Amino acid sequence: MRHRSVDSQIFWLSFSLAVCILVFSVLPIVRLFIETVRFSTADSPIASILSSPRTWRALSNSFYTSALGSFIAMALGCAFAFSMTLTNVRAKPLWIFLFMIPMMIPPQVTALSWLQLFGPASPLLNSLGIAPALGSPNPMYSAEGIALLLGIQNAPLVFLIVRSQLLTIPKDLIEAATIASASGKDILFGIILPLSRSSIASGTALAFVSSLGNFGIPAMLGIPINYLVLPTLIYQRMAGFGQSVLGEVAALSMMISVLVLVGMIIQQTIQQNSKYSLIGHSSQTFFIALGKWRKYVELLTGATILFVLVIPLIALVITSLVPALGMPLNASTFSLNAYDEMLNRQGSTLRAFENSIFLATSAAIALMIFSFPASYIIANTSSSIRTAIVSIIEVPYAIPGVVLSIAFILLFVKPIPIINVNIYSTLTLILLAYISCYMAVAMKPVATAVAQMDKSLEEAAQISGARTLNRIVDIVLPLTGPAVFAGGLMVFLISVNELTVSALLWSAGNETIGVLIFGLDQSGYSVLASAISVLVVLMVIAVMLALSLLSNRLPKGVIPWQDFR
Repeated sequence: MRHRSVDSQIFWLSFSLAVCILVFSVLPIVRLFIETVRFSTADSPIASILSSPRTWRALSNSFYTSALGSFIAMALGCAFAFSMTLTNVRAKPLWIFLFMIPMMIPPQVTALSWLQLFGPASPLLNSLGIAPALGSPNPMYSAEGIALLLGIQNAPLVFLIVRSQLLTIPKDLIEAATIASASGKDILFGIILPLSRSSIASGTALAFVSSLGNFGIPAMLGIPINYLVLPTLIYQRMAGFGQSVLGEVAALSMMISVLVLVGMIIQQTIQQNSKYSLIGHSSQTFFIALGKWRKYVELLTGATILFVLVIPLIALVITSLVPALGMPLNASTFSLNAYDEMLNRQGSTLRAFENSIFLATSAAIALMIFSFPASYIIANTSSSIRTAIVSIIEVPYAIPGVVLSIAFILLFVKPIPIINVNIYSTLTLILLAYISCYMAVAMKPVATAVAQMDKSLEEAAQISGARTLNRIVDIVLPLTGPAVFAGGLMVFLISVNELTVSALLWSAGNETIGVLIFGLDQSGYSVLASAISVLVVLMVIAVMLALSLLSNRLPKGVIPWQDFR
């Protein structure tokens, strides 16, 4: 009887998890699809967007900025992957940590920091006495400026994928080529590049897909000059016309979703083809001894970090310390008024921080509770079912956040049936969207930990008479606990500064940090936006350092910036 009770508990737990996946991963996308195709007349949303020149112009802009941005990401990511993986440069964990920061910083903060770096109003350039003449355009307000920042933000994605492939190249293979008198050029072009070219293509494709769905950077740099991509076109239509254009923005959302999902399928296909079965080699990865060239590679690495991270952040900090844009920073202009204004006088700042921390913490806790049993149950299903479930969970994270927000608006614009509760324009709606979007983020480290766990521990407990729930609580949970916590921290880190999902879901009194920064900059209060952005960057780095402290207790590769050699 007790055994049946335990089995019944497992069944109901599995059923509950299935319902959660259905509600958070399937229903929003199904609702979006229904809204898109529910008309079949010439006035349908699909016909409307397909006949609009703005749609095709935004689509063309999206492809241009994403293609150029993915090329920049490939160049930066591959160069960094090769130097960090195949050479004997020093301080690799530090370089990797710093290189990953741009990916973790919110895109609107990245855009704001680069905006303060250039142009005649740049406090940094004015402090150095090299600001261009008044009236000169800021080069960041351009398609190429958008592409540059998309490339910098997505370069770590390329780095991670290429590095993981380079780590599988065996030292024995290179040594055999060296014994056969192969030159360094022959080794590079005859062995290393052929074995890594699929991962390079996969990483570049992922960067392209990520760029297609990016909202923060095109919004900050493109909207002021009316250079629209698909996500910003969706935002402008929804923000300007509200619920009256839900069908149209749903059709636009479906268009970009199809593009992104096709790109993801291509990327995953390429990545699967990049896996090689190398037999009879050691587990050691080889190093290229740079000799006298090592210091030059290290200097080049430092210059890259300086360009993509340090200088823009310095420009951001300097902007936050002057009374107004265009003023240089010196002893007479140094001021903390922006911080005082935002922290002590503006009620919206405290409210935005409270809302963001509440949403991020709640989403992290909810997904920590969900990810552990879900990962365990999914790991014990057949491979085909496991693949299907994981794919369903990853869909909300793969599609652009603006699209997901439209799906949740459609799903909850009316009161929830039966209970008749309306959560539209509330924090609850944003929280549900966060849970849907970041479910895959929370589950990845837990699923990795469960997969790497020694099954003999459970088998021994089972032979000893331990029931299923006892084994889960007493054996699996303690071993995977750090991964569960790491997944929660990752969710908190990403969602606390989020803009893309909440841009269309927020309402008065329900602002988030990302919405606050975006709104301040769009309203012309760039100094105030810079002050908040500096605090956000400090918070991001603090959480990243907290995750780094867990690295020794986690499976290799769970933390993106972990030096997993």
